[in-house]
Amino acid sequence: MDPLDKELEDAIVRWHGLGLPPPQVLVVSGSGLAAGLGPRIDGPRPFCDLIPFPARGIAGHPLELELLEPAPGRVVLYSSGRLHAYQGYTPAQVVFLVRLAALLGARVLLMSNSSGGLQPHHQAGDLLLVRDHLNLSGMNPLYGNLPPAWGPQFPDMSAAYDPELRRLLRTIAEAQEVTLREGVYASLLGPSYETPAEVVMLRRQGADVVGMSSAQEVIAGHHMGMRCAVVSLVANPAAGVSSEALDHQDVLAAGARAGETVARLLGAAIAHADLPVAADLG
Repeated sequence: MDPLDKELEDAIVRWHGLGLPPPQVLVVSGSGLAAGLGPRIDGPRPFCDLIPFPARGIAGHPLELELLEPAPGRVVLYSSGRLHAYQGYTPAQVVFLVRLAALLGARVLLMSNSSGGLQPHHQAGDLLLVRDHLNLSGMNPLYGNLPPAWGPQFPDMSAAYDPELRRLLRTIAEAQEVTLREGVYASLLGPSYETPAEVVMLRRQGADVVGMSSAQEVIAGHHMGMRCAVVSLVANPAAGVSSEALDHQDVLAAGARAGETVARLLGAAIAHADLPVAADLG
């Protein structure tokens, strides 16, 4: 058995040993964006309870897991924080929780992240619904010999950001009077911020915001049949867009200010009757 396969199998056994119900939805929050999404069934518990390798957090990512029930019968695995490739993790480790949730039965992946705005009109606090990404990290979680049962070796990525979920989030945002534009997310390895020249390049390539996460998780989730959606918080203008120096503390502060809005938006989507939590049999 492949080591990755064995680690996931062990994590599933551990999950069932805890007597926890299977999740229908996985929610992963970004820097400073952690917020309650509903009544808690279990947790918070540290990543190490389910992740079979050392999990090192960064500021704004406490790396805790909770099991929530925001609506009757709607079970959500909520991850406060995520692992990043720039910390030294392999792509398989970065997406381990996504694959675990999918194997446990989750069919929806909702994520938030913080990003730098590439467009002159972007202001700190803007929310962007990702419609597509540029994976410029140099990494792909599908690299290697993966179990065929997980999904096709060459998955179609034309609708990786599920149109139905995006339509639902736009409808909810309008009802909540939240401005939610759509755009393209460029995912780079990091951890250094982009140079002004790189920002110009990314804008010319069609990106609207830039960050250091999310694309690998979406690739893995989509590959395993999950419907994916990502809401990105513009934490600051990217280098060269503004004369201000970039600082992670600004990212955390923007996340703290926007956390409640993001939580309301994702919370309403999770509890919505039209959330496609069942397997797509079509």
